[in-house]
Amino acid sequence: MLVYEATKQEFLEDVFHDELTNNIISNFNKKVGKVNVAEVRSWDNSMQYMYRVLGDPEIPDDSGIAIEYRIPYSSKRVDFLITGRNEQRENVVVVELKQWSEVEKVDGKEAIVKTILGGGLREATHPSYQAWSYASLIKDYNENVQQNQIDIHPSAYLHNYLIKDPNTQDPLFDSIYDYYIEQAPVFVKGDAAKLRSFIKKYIKFGDNKETLYKIEKGRIRPSKSLQDSLNSMLKGNREFTMIDEQKVVYEEALRLANESQRTGIKQSLVVEGGPGTGKSVLAINLLVELTNRGMVAQYVTRNATPRDIYSAKLKGDFRKTHIDNLFKGSGSYIDTPKDEFDVLIIDEAHRLTEKTGFFKKGENQIKELINSAKTTIFFIDEHQRVRLDDFGTIEEIRKKSGELNAELTSTELVSQFRCNGSDGYLAWIDDVLEIRETANVNYIGKDYDFKVYDDPNQMLEDITENNKTNNKSRIVAGYCWDWKKDTRADSRIPDIVIPEYNFEMSWNLDNTATWAIDEDSVNEAGVIHTCQGLEFDYVGVIIGDDLVYRDGGVQTDYTKRALTDRSIFGIKKMIREKPNEALKVVDNIIRNTYRTLMTRGQKGCFVYCTDKALSEYLRGRIDRVQEYESDKFFKSDMYVAEDKKDYDV
Repeated sequence: MLVYEATKQEFLEDVFHDELTNNIISNFNKKVGKVNVAEVRSWDNSMQYMYRVLGDPEIPDDSGIAIEYRIPYSSKRVDFLITGRNEQRENVVVVELKQWSEVEKVDGKEAIVKTILGGGLREATHPSYQAWSYASLIKDYNENVQQNQIDIHPSAYLHNYLIKDPNTQDPLFDSIYDYYIEQAPVFVKGDAAKLRSFIKKYIKFGDNKETLYKIEKGRIRPSKSLQDSLNSMLKGNREFTMIDEQKVVYEEALRLANESQRTGIKQSLVVEGGPGTGKSVLAINLLVELTNRGMVAQYVTRNATPRDIYSAKLKGDFRKTHIDNLFKGSGSYIDTPKDEFDVLIIDEAHRLTEKTGFFKKGENQIKELINSAKTTIFFIDEHQRVRLDDFGTIEEIRKKSGELNAELTSTELVSQFRCNGSDGYLAWIDDVLEIRETANVNYIGKDYDFKVYDDPNQMLEDITENNKTNNKSRIVAGYCWDWKKDTRADSRIPDIVIPEYNFEMSWNLDNTATWAIDEDSVNEAGVIHTCQGLEFDYVGVIIGDDLVYRDGGVQTDYTKRALTDRSIFGIKKMIREKPNEALKVVDNIIRNTYRTLMTRGQKGCFVYCTDKALSEYLRGRIDRVQEYESDKFFKSDMYVAEDKKDYDV
């Protein structure tokens, strides 16, 4: 969608006569919605600079100009487009305009900087990465761009940014950003002539906005290069191999997506499954196959960690690529038109919220997701709701599907691929944590390694040793220690401190989104929000004072949670208004949190408890398991002996 379109000559006249901003505001209100004052000021300022850049007779008067081009299937808008031709082909120059005047580099995160936004110093993507990613989105999904071989050349223009010391490397141009600056050069204050030369390199002949119309009218479908990239990455990754009932659910999901395409009837699929049943493996396979079939699909989670991890695993050794555009947050669909996507795949659907973000935007995330796609696939485990505002339930999905005339199909994943394939361990943990009574009081399955430690240092040592095999063992902990804001990027400063054992450990660092697979991150402790939806070989769980053993039962104490823990934000107000309901809710959250942490390990779970009574209780439960197994073996052995005796006689 184009908010403003013109030839270069018309653009220059609009700016000269102070008509441009009025035209943009009028078109924006008609096509997008009410514009905010900050955007108006931004346009007014930036377009004066582009007026000067384009005031060159060598840039053809009939070149196409577009402002605020909204990229289909995203909320992103490209600031400025210039279209035309050179001797070889049609070209589009993308210019991402920034008002920034200062930047700080950010180590440890790819293509991230800090700048003043909204009155404070905040993280943002590097302007070159932003321009390049927008160009990649257009190339990956616009069929006219693909078929007509239209070249897109991204750039960024920070017209207020002044390099303070030419003798030192400016943070905007730091070498850690070289890859993206090569893809999309960045121009600063005083670089108007350089940007002009960049444009003239590709726009030598005008096109009277013809290329703009091709982009605007282009059918949206994933490119062959995107499909090929996904296929090649998935084929080489054994971690995403499907087996047994995963394949059954996979084929049902594909059938429903095709049915929706054929009939125009919305489809909602609910896939219920506990920890380790392969929900995420199935979700990634569906993302790849649906894209391969020419459908526009996205993988959606509320929690950024699974998105970042699976995106990184798909990319393999690649740097940041267009793969990232397939992974979105659950709050990205507030203003999305009806049925804009073919399929949305929502992993960890139990983590969806009613409204989005700190400012509580939108109406209802489940409703927004179903509205946005012809087919919506929800992977859900209601026993993994671990925040007060977790809103995703099967009943709510059913309700919103009905309201939006979507046919609902439900299915379930049962087979266990985590915890050494033991469904028994999951039932045993539920019984141990007193989440529900189960038949598995004394059975955790064969070959699963469950240990209780007196000393957290010994547990860390064992986890570190196991991690040497393939970097798939981690320490995690209940959120009972503050995650200090000013030390979140320094693992040398401990957060989790257990004085009686001289144990000190930092939380996972703030300067990486892939703690679960980073080298050396075994020396940092993950929290529920950075490991939910992921799995390891061995997991070491530090259980804090929010879970204790008293009066013959497992009890919770929400007051022992860290002040920095937002997962139970609002519980005090709720307790004042509805004390019984609130205490039940927060009790479930704490138990579900430890259930989730203690089911991350495929081969084993190691536990240290700050509450000694809870340690003794867990040891007693393990002793009962061992006695039960020993008794079973003894009886089996006696039966064989008696049987042999009878045979000899």
